[in-house]
Amino acid sequence: MIVRRGRSEDLPWLVGHDDASEDWIRRCIQFEEYFVAEQDGELTGFLRFSRFWGKIPYMDMIRVLSSHQRPGVGTALFRAWEDAMIEEGEQHLMTSSEWAQAEPQAWHRRNGFQAAGSIDLRIVQPSPEIFFLKDISGARRG
Repeated sequence: MIVRRGRSEDLPWLVGHDDASEDWIRRCIQFEEYFVAEQDGELTGFLRFSRFWGKIPYMDMIRVLSSHQRPGVGTALFRAWEDAMIEEGEQHLMTSSEWAQAEPQAWHRRNGFQAAGSIDLRIVQPSPEIFFLKDISGARRG
């Protein structure tokens, strides 16, 4: 498996697999805010991020095709993003999931995130959003 930054040639696949608009996907590719997983020349998943308040790296979405879940594709995407953020000198990572989504929350915790609060967004989704932070300030990979 290869994990790399998303490129313009990934656009059609990303448009077909991400819920974001094509314009937003183009913008995220331009600003190198995608990581993609590739196996045998085929894309199998992606991680899209942004910057919360324009500062804190925030994992917006991580998605792995159902046919490729469980062999570590999501973890490989996360590790590539985390390593890139460490290399850029970032201090924290941030992400979130709906309060009612136990499996994504367990995944975040397994990957070192800690709950940091929630906000009631039931005007747009069925349950509140719980936010997670991970301190990477002392992390260096070799």
